[in-house]
Amino acid sequence: MLTTTSAPDQDLVAGLVQPLYVLAEDGTRHPDPTLDPLLRDVDEALLTRLYLDMAVIRALDDEAVALQRQGELGLWPPLRGQEAAQIGLARALPSTDFFLTSYRENGLAWCRGVSPGEMLSVWRGTTLSGWDPFAHHMATPQVIIGAQAHHAVGYAMATKAQGKDDIAVACFGDGAVSQGDLNEAMVFAASFRAPVLFFCQNNQYAISEPVALQATVPIALRPTGFGIPSLRVDGNDVLAMRAASLFAARHIRSGKGPMFIEAVTYRLGPHTTSDDPTRYRDEEELETWRRRCPLGRLERHLEQLDIDVEELLTDAKSRSLEATTALREAVTTLPDPAPESLFENVLSTEHPGLVRQREQFRAFTASLAPEAPEARPTEGSPA
Repeated sequence: MLTTTSAPDQDLVAGLVQPLYVLAEDGTRHPDPTLDPLLRDVDEALLTRLYLDMAVIRALDDEAVALQRQGELGLWPPLRGQEAAQIGLARALPSTDFFLTSYRENGLAWCRGVSPGEMLSVWRGTTLSGWDPFAHHMATPQVIIGAQAHHAVGYAMATKAQGKDDIAVACFGDGAVSQGDLNEAMVFAASFRAPVLFFCQNNQYAISEPVALQATVPIALRPTGFGIPSLRVDGNDVLAMRAASLFAARHIRSGKGPMFIEAVTYRLGPHTTSDDPTRYRDEEELETWRRRCPLGRLERHLEQLDIDVEELLTDAKSRSLEATTALREAVTTLPDPAPESLFENVLSTEHPGLVRQREQFRAFTASLAPEAPEARPTEGSPA
């Protein structure tokens, strides 16, 4: 971890080059002095739950891709390969902490109890939002890159002013690090010691742009320029991600201000279902990251602990089928929204401008209605 507010020396830079991890690619458990103290509660039950979480959200993600290919969704942003980063974070924090995310954190939404219909309604085009943010302590997805960082800092400053112990979590990708919004948010967070966690899933690509083009040093070094300590973690190691999230939350709740986590992971699928990643990355690179698959890594670790992996895989398959069946049924039966719902939940109080727009909309739609045919005289009736 880097805590200095001055320019980092070479030893500190070197300490952030290699991501922290506790599970190697072959599943072997490795010690780490920063993360180990936060892994003392790890047992078979916890490992099983984490694996099932990752398996289910991968199945849901694959089903959503299939739904888009079949014309049931307009678009979908796959998360395949990033399951450990999202599950490690979600299962480390209490449900009262507030997530403010981009459009790829559907694993977090699942863990927060967002229903399949709520999760995919935006992508089907039946709603402008998706779910009640305060019911799940998670904002609906932000499509504008990095904008949620401002929201997270504002929320965190409000909770601090109210004397609450909750923290806000801004989730974003490596591409957002080059956005002014995120950098401005870090300035405010550091200046006001806001209880906010900046959580970057570095999946190696901002659409087609590789991370090396926009980050000549590890992303985790950037927040240190604002005086925000950071951790660089193997984002495909669910145990390391859970421990790092616990570490950061403890730091923030102690009143020391914000913290930053860079989860080094990989997007195995396309940026969205409208993207063709074969145009900018090769099969050799993809195969390298497939070997680092977060599910496979945990499977190998469980095998080394003599846990019945076959039984676990059977359970995961059953749970995944149940979840994907519910997802498909919920999405394909979503009712079309009433046209005037466009004006609902825009403002908390009535506003003359909104009232005027609603009336204009009503007049416009009425003008499109077919005119009733003129009554024609029947035979034998007077003309």
